[in-house]
Amino acid sequence: MGEKVSLTYKDKTYEYPVITGTENEKAFDTSNLRKETGLITMDYGYQNTGSTKSSITFVNGEEGILRYRGYPIEELAEKATFPETAWLLIYGELPTESQLTLFRRLLTENSLVHENLLHFFREMPPSAHPMGILSSIVNALGLFTPRFYDAESKADEFDLMVAGLVSKIRTIAAFSYKASIGEPFVYPEADRSYCSNFLNMMFSSHTKPYVVNPLMEKALNALLIVHADHEQNCSTSTVRMVGSSQANLYASICAGICALWGPLHGGANQAVLETLIRIQKSGMTIKEVLERAKDKKDPFKLSGFGHRVYKSYDPRAKVLQGLMEKIFDQEDYHDPLLDIARELEHQALRDEYFMERKLYPNVDFYSGILYRAMGIPTNMLTVMFAIGRLPGWIAHWKEMHDDGHLKINRPRQIYTGPNERHWVERKDRT
Repeated sequence: MGEKVSLTYKDKTYEYPVITGTENEKAFDTSNLRKETGLITMDYGYQNTGSTKSSITFVNGEEGILRYRGYPIEELAEKATFPETAWLLIYGELPTESQLTLFRRLLTENSLVHENLLHFFREMPPSAHPMGILSSIVNALGLFTPRFYDAESKADEFDLMVAGLVSKIRTIAAFSYKASIGEPFVYPEADRSYCSNFLNMMFSSHTKPYVVNPLMEKALNALLIVHADHEQNCSTSTVRMVGSSQANLYASICAGICALWGPLHGGANQAVLETLIRIQKSGMTIKEVLERAKDKKDPFKLSGFGHRVYKSYDPRAKVLQGLMEKIFDQEDYHDPLLDIARELEHQALRDEYFMERKLYPNVDFYSGILYRAMGIPTNMLTVMFAIGRLPGWIAHWKEMHDDGHLKINRPRQIYTGPNERHWVERKDRT
């Protein structure tokens, strides 16, 4: 007999089994709670609710651990390519040489979007946010590939759909940027790597070819990898929620993109950059910035410190910090925002308030600066997050359908509105 949790209600005791994960995480299964007791649990924001079992990603916020399928994020960011990491997340193991060769071929062959979709880019208003364009085009992809529209797609069709999405999302992102600045599209090239292709599509023009810096390519690869998955976050949970209705993969990913768009989720790295720019323009000293951040009555918010999951240093931030220092040292690149960020980090990590509350720099603190160094505009930062997160979304959608016990998600609520009341004629209505 395994461990159980006992609940006593109205003089009757109910027992619920304890579930233990491979990393000794524990939960008690309340699947029969409402059926047996008539009660539901109240958990605002689902902070203490496990919605599924998953073998994709392990996060330990207390110890600063992040692993994809068991592999530490530090090792993957250093040694793997983004396509290898995508394969690992979606299919469960690192690809063999033949599998990787096939995947790379499929990425190359499926990098273009249908010509009719190009009208979408040209008809979008120049002020349209790239995330709005990205979500719209991804959803439309399903209309142009009807044989993949069904959730019951065969394995080889699913593989082709995966390669198409992972490849096309970078093309869509680059095209949306080109459309916003009124430049002709630059098409993907077969002999380039995943990250090199994206940078070339973003920054090459018909009058001035772009030379991809290998260090920037390595940094982009690491950025995409550290963002590839992060357990049951808001956007991933949204993908699973929408997918639980047996909505197709395109619609589910579109919903994930829209969830990521929010400033409390994918927009966090943009908020960091905007905060640093605000500090620069205002002329505030770092001491003034920290004092304002600690003052609960002050509306000023210091983005990029602390994380609701990590109670120690964010392992993704460690990866990006090392890359950032290498790029800025080797390339002799100077950015006044980096000077502010460095001093901000230096003083915050020695400030008693920040130390007591374990408010360390998080992944967003460094990712925005790195993207800025590459020339990625601020309004594209959330799109970059989406490109990285796509494999994780696909992996969770696939895992949910492979489980064999797919149930439509249906959270409960406690009703707090008026009791029954009846129609009142309009002249006397109050």
